[in-house]
Parts: sequence; structure tokens; C-alpha cells
Amino acid sequence: MRASMIGLGKLGLPAAEAMARVHDVMGMDVRPVSTQLVRQGTLEQVAAHGDIIFIAVQTPHDPAYDGSAPTSHLPNRDFDYSTVISVLQALDQQPIEGKIVVLISTVLPGTMRRTLARHLTKATLLYNPYLIAMGTVAHDMVNPEMIMIGTATATEDMAVNQLKQFYKPLMQNDPRIITGTWEEMEAVKIFYNTFISAKLSLVNMIQDVAERVGNMNSDVVAQALAESTQRIMGPAYMKPGMGDGGPCHPRDNIALRWLADKLKLGYDLFDSIMRAREVQAENLARELCSHGLPVIILGKSFKQGVEYTDGSYSLLVGHYCEQAGAAVNYDVVSAEPAAYLLAHQRYYTAEIGKMAPGSVVVDPWRSCTVPSGIMLVPYGNTREIALAKPAE
Repeated sequence: MRASMIGLGKLGLPAAEAMARVHDVMGMDVRPVSTQLVRQGTLEQVAAHGDIIFIAVQTPHDPAYDGSAPTSHLPNRDFDYSTVISVLQALDQQPIEGKIVVLISTVLPGTMRRTLARHLTKATLLYNPYLIAMGTVAHDMVNPEMIMIGTATATEDMAVNQLKQFYKPLMQNDPRIITGTWEEMEAVKIFYNTFISAKLSLVNMIQDVAERVGNMNSDVVAQALAESTQRIMGPAYMKPGMGDGGPCHPRDNIALRWLADKLKLGYDLFDSIMRAREVQAENLARELCSHGLPVIILGKSFKQGVEYTDGSYSLLVGHYCEQAGAAVNYDVVSAEPAAYLLAHQRYYTAEIGKMAPGSVVVDPWRSCTVPSGIMLVPYGNTREIALAKPAE
């Protein structure tokens, strides 16, 4: 298969060389690049050569934001997309009808649709970020944890299948392939990286606590957690829905806020965690209240299958609903229309059929169906709604 790579830098060059071991690849860069595997050409030549044209140019921050010096005091700032835009505009001046253009550079969720897609009108635009680490790009390229392919509409079309076929002979580890909208793949890429950052911050806090408390080897603690595959190192708690609750987790985070202050660590991760928990509950309450109906929360206890309400996230959501002026009840079905929160999945089949026509069901688990006359809000799934709207 014929492919082109625009941008032969730290990512683009080793990726193009890996591709060139199987496919006919031409590359280009604004500066001369030394490579034995990839012949180089002009923009016009690479546009004409590749059936698939990859773009691996930088989306940088200002150098002050690279993390080698303190950044927490700096203003928040998005990536710089000017180089990507200029490449897309230049490609759009070429006869590339019927070709596939694949951006692999890192961008924030929403960037493809909001900022970039309008600059390419002649070809199909896919978003296909890579999970690679500097120093092992060539290995990671052919042994990825997953391949992510994003399209405007999440459609498994000819372009997506062609890209899959392009990768198939390259890969040595038969990776899973994830497809979805541009926004979903943008989010998978960026949250993958930030999960690693959050994980390292928590692990290194063990180190700081060990230094200040004494009588503690941080490796013993970290290893015990690393081998905890039931809840920590595995897929548990990886479904967005209701927030953390119960008699242990919230209070443990609050206690660690106190410890961070007492030990003078100089930072408080747990204040941010608890603040996020509260704001997320308030956001959910805002959705429930937006329908102008009495609010009923199905699932008052902190989790399904128990009666305890200690630390209940449902009660926290109810608190914000009441703060907004809504009448709130729990674990009942009203004869009048109401806005229901399905906090516990056990209510999906038993209670929905009893709801009055005109009711609204807010489902943070995105797993239920409702009969005619009931409005369903699959909270956290905006794909279908957003795709029905014209691009801004």
C-alpha cells in the first residue's frame, strides 16, 4: 500500500520507517532528514504518492510549558495547532480527492471538529493518535496497546477499513482496535497520558509520606497496591456513572487532606479529588433539575445491594437538587411525572414501567431503555445529540 508521512521528527520518522518495512512510503519535512528507509519529496510529491497521508507535525506548547521548570503558576493554555492547520490547508490545494488524511498528533477533545476539519475539504480526515514513548517509538509503533481511529460520525466506513488493513501487516502483537468519533479518540489519547501522570503523583506521594512519617519503605506500600488487581490495577471502577461513596472512601480522602497539611507536603491531591466529586454531583443535579419536575432518586444507599447511606453519592446529588429548589424523594415511583435518577442499575427493569407518562429518566450508566411517553437522558453520552448538530 502507498503511504506518505508529513513530518519526520521524533514521532513521524520512526513511524514512517516502521511503515516502510511493509509499505511504499514517502515522507517530507521542512528540514533535511537522514533515513535509509523512507525516500523524501516535496509536499506536492507526497500528496500525489500516498493513498493514505499521515500528518505527524508538532502541536507544541510554549517551551516554558514543557515541565522541565515549574508550570503550575502559568496561565492555562491549549496546544498550538498552527502547524497542523497550515499542513491541512496546503494539502487541500492538492488533487487529493479520494485519499485518506490521518492526523496522529496530540490534540484536545473537540479540536478536530471545532478547529481542524474545516481546513480539509477534498479528502477523508481521520484521527489516529499513537501511544508511544520517546526512545521506544519504533517498538511501540508495531506493538501498541491499542489502535485508535476516530471519524466525524464514528462510522466504520471504507476509509476506516482501509486504515485497518494498512496496519494489519505492520503489527506484531495483534492489538485491539478502538473506533469512535474524533472527540472520543481525542479523549482516549489525552486521558491515557494523564492517567499515567495521576498514577505517578499518587505513587510518589507514598514516597513523600514515608520520608516524613518514618518507619516506612514506600516500595512495600506501592508493591502491595500494584498487586491489587481486583479494584486498583484492572478494569474495576472504569465505567463513568455515580461517584465514589460509602463509609470509607470519601472520609479517607478527607483524612488524607489533613495528613498532607500536617506533614507539610506542600500539595493536596485529595482536596482536588473531593472538590471534583462535589462538582460532578452538582452537574448531575443540574441535569435533573433542568426538566422542571420533582426529582426522584432511585437508589438512596451508597451502592446497590446494601441499605447503608453513609457517604451516599445519591444523597450528595439530592443535596444539590434541594439547594437548587427542587423537591427530592428517594426510592418511590410517583403517579405524576417526575425526573428520575437511576442511581442503581437494579431499578432498570422493575421501576421504569411504572413511571407516569411525561417523566424523564436520567441514566448515568447509559444502559437502559424506556417505554413510549418517557424521555430518556443517557447522561454522559452526547454522541448522537452532537452529531445531529451542524459544526460550529
